[in-house]
Amino acid sequence: MILLMSSFESFIQLISVLLIFVFVLILTYFTTKWLAGNQTARSNNKNLHLIESINVGNNKFISIVQAGEIYLVVSINKDDIKLLAQLNKEQLTDLSFELPNDKSNNDSFQQILNKFKDKIQQK
Repeated sequence: MILLMSSFESFIQLISVLLIFVFVLILTYFTTKWLAGNQTARSNNKNLHLIESINVGNNKFISIVQAGEIYLVVSINKDDIKLLAQLNKEQLTDLSFELPNDKSNNDSFQQILNKFKDKIQQK
């Protein structure tokens, strides 16, 4: 009887710990969602927009910021922000590019294997 009571108490403790764990997870989820919503509400500016940013070193960035109709290129580090250039909309271009097609990248595994076999047979 004592052994049965002890295992029942252990089971109750396990269930209570699991319920507390699930409660903490749910509380963490909703707190994170609330903080994210609060952060986006604060950063929802009408006149300033971050267009693009690139990391150029440890805590060093170059960013393009739209301020009204003007685009500013600024360098940002942990100590200061410096204006590098001022652009208009016509000066902004999409500099993304595709890598040139290389035939070897388009070969299937079977084609590569056949080429390898041919080289081995020639030797």
